[in-house]
Amino acid sequence: MKATILVIEDNERNAYLVTFILENFGYQVVQARDGEAGIALALQVKPDLILLDIQLPVMDGYAVARELTRNGELRVIPIVAVTSYAMPGDRERILAAGCVGYIEKPINPATFVAEIEQYLPASKRSNVKESPEFAGRAQCR
Repeated sequence: MKATILVIEDNERNAYLVTFILENFGYQVVQARDGEAGIALALQVKPDLILLDIQLPVMDGYAVARELTRNGELRVIPIVAVTSYAMPGDRERILAAGCVGYIEKPINPATFVAEIEQYLPASKRSNVKESPEFAGRAQCR
């Protein structure tokens, strides 16, 4: 059975693109538009992976990651930041907040799934290295 992935992203177009790509690889995707809703959904769904934007309304991604990793039920779920924050020190701050990885926007649709799959157990992966179907078609900013 493929993984369930929680996407916490406030930008509708970015959330759509990520969801479209992941669903085309057979993943179940659930979405939240802000940090508080993301935490509530994580508690309800217990996803296999959380993709987290850092710049969110209500509660920023740093606070969301810290809260998720403090919760005993959720701390085992890998959190990967998907963000345009690319200044020196941003990656370190993101990892210090509790994220296990960092993917910089704009995402590359052709390699995005392979990038996130390194954070999933082998039994939950699509086992696809890249998708030429998505190459150069769209970008998440």
